[in-house]
Amino acid sequence: MFTPIDLQTWNRGQMFCYFSQMAPTGYFLTVQMDVTGLHGAVKEAGFRFFPAYLWLVTRNLNRQPEFKCALRDGQLGYYDTLTPLYATMHPEDHTISLMWTEFDEDFLVFHSRYLDNQQRFGSRHGVLCQPQLPPENAYTVSCLPWVPFDHFSVHSYENKPYYFPSIEAGKFTEHNGRLKMPLSMTCHHATTDGYHVARFLEDLQADMDNFPQCAFQSPSAVR
Repeated sequence: MFTPIDLQTWNRGQMFCYFSQMAPTGYFLTVQMDVTGLHGAVKEAGFRFFPAYLWLVTRNLNRQPEFKCALRDGQLGYYDTLTPLYATMHPEDHTISLMWTEFDEDFLVFHSRYLDNQQRFGSRHGVLCQPQLPPENAYTVSCLPWVPFDHFSVHSYENKPYYFPSIEAGKFTEHNGRLKMPLSMTCHHATTDGYHVARFLEDLQADMDNFPQCAFQSPSAVR
């Protein structure tokens, strides 16, 4: 579902016009997330880390409508939910293709959809694995598991309005017995400020620390 935004009454209306038209501005930052608890919980439960990462990031972006803003037929609005669009690598030639998995608040449902997509389309080469085009609410989220970067930024060479965030994770490193993962965010200032990013990161860290509670206490988990 897409909900239109009235710029005349939206509390960010003037800021949106300023940062999208008068001074188009984006920003990016990289933080270190503590994934000690998440990594252990996922491994103990027998699940894969990457789909858990996709689910957690999408779940927390979905909590704030500012991260879900887009233009649709020239009308600014926001989607009810975002769909993660991510790269999958082909090990035989180290090329990548893009794939997406429809989000669900139930982690087990999402994880099952992710595995099904991998089985059905993961071996297909090309820009897109799946035969359909990505949905309109698809945002970019990925991982660079070979590089423990301190900074990462995404540059677009096409001049078009794009207000969804882009998220990139990096290689795990150990610090004083804790497992850390770099996480980069690229955002458009027209729709999000530092407050939104701070709230997202705080909530994401809390969910990572308490993954069993937020992921496995769902209807399908107790059936």
